[in-house]
Amino acid sequence: MNIIFDSIHNISDLLILGIVIIASFFSGKLLKYIKLPSLIGFMLIGVILGPSLLDILGVVKQEHLGFLTEIALSFIALSIGLELNFSSIKKLGSGIVWIILIESIGTFILVTGVVFLVTKNLPLALILGGIAPASAPEGTVAVIQENKTKGPLTKALYAVVGFDDGLGIVIFGFAAAISKKLLMHEAGAEDTGFFIMMLEPLKEIGLSIIVGVIIAFFFSLVSRKLKNSGDVSLLLIGSTFVAIGLSAQFHLSLIMVNLIIGLVVVNTQSHNLIQKIRDRLPAYMPLLFILFFALAGASLNFSALPALGLVGLVYILTRSGGLIIGARLGASLGHIDKKIKNWIGLGILAQGGVAIGLSLIVKHDFAGLGIVMADGQTSGDAIGITVITLVTATSVIFSMIGPILARVALKKAGEIEG
Repeated sequence: MNIIFDSIHNISDLLILGIVIIASFFSGKLLKYIKLPSLIGFMLIGVILGPSLLDILGVVKQEHLGFLTEIALSFIALSIGLELNFSSIKKLGSGIVWIILIESIGTFILVTGVVFLVTKNLPLALILGGIAPASAPEGTVAVIQENKTKGPLTKALYAVVGFDDGLGIVIFGFAAAISKKLLMHEAGAEDTGFFIMMLEPLKEIGLSIIVGVIIAFFFSLVSRKLKNSGDVSLLLIGSTFVAIGLSAQFHLSLIMVNLIIGLVVVNTQSHNLIQKIRDRLPAYMPLLFILFFALAGASLNFSALPALGLVGLVYILTRSGGLIIGARLGASLGHIDKKIKNWIGLGILAQGGVAIGLSLIVKHDFAGLGIVMADGQTSGDAIGITVITLVTATSVIFSMIGPILARVALKKAGEIEG
């Protein structure tokens, strides 16, 4: 029995990937047959293979395969950027800007305020408020691409999930800086100036944009001379991998760098080149979606769910309310199309990779900060553990209900048939 147990847990990474891809394929087909997004099926396979059940995709295996999540997120961000054609967005009007600003800032304020009322812990409230606006573009994009939707709501969703991650990262950066300041003050330690800390998130966003523009310029310069769409596709894959590597090397925003690459390319290059990219990109996106969502499902450990408690429930409700009400209010102020106003809030609820990534940053950067408590941990350690547990669990919940509600929104808007 021990031999069988050891064999299951020492299974090779490639064999696991093969099982994940095949099982997710059939699971996704089954879920689509009963009118649910196939990505829910991918996540279910991850849950079954993860620590909660079979533990084939355990924590160590997930770390080995973690680079696949980065690759998937990068191509998802790239595909969003390629949809952000300024001339098309301009037709939607300034309402999109209002939606992005109000749903992001409004969600931050609402989550921070209510979590503080419940916990009386301002640093924790600020961190959860800072993470809340971050969406999971992969969920929305998967639903859009799977159903081949077209129309004003589809364009609006691409714009909102693309740009609100950038704004969300900026909001988080400032919230984290203020929280650190509070913890340092609490412990009576000398710390760097407040305005110096404020520069860090601005530097990250600024450098991410610069690197994205440079890579996009290189790709555009070379790809113009390529006639075959396959050659363009290979160059694009190589450029994206360079973006991933530079993001890791210089601690840049993976999402922002790749989104900027797509945005610059689609707004500066010929229709012919863009079409060559679009001919090949959809061919490997389904594989990336399977790997991303299966690994996301595997990260769910049911033993952590009871730790959610009241704070988790408050986070889920206030984040959902902030995004839906904020998007609707922004659409009203921007005098945007009624279909977009009514349904866009439901399409942006998914949360995943970006939020979990931000929670990992909190766990790392807050370690050792604040006062030492009775159990030997500092208040910063406790915040890090609370945030990563809560955000991981709620992200799985949002990743499951978000795509379902996005599909409902697109169907209500008449952009999905049947």
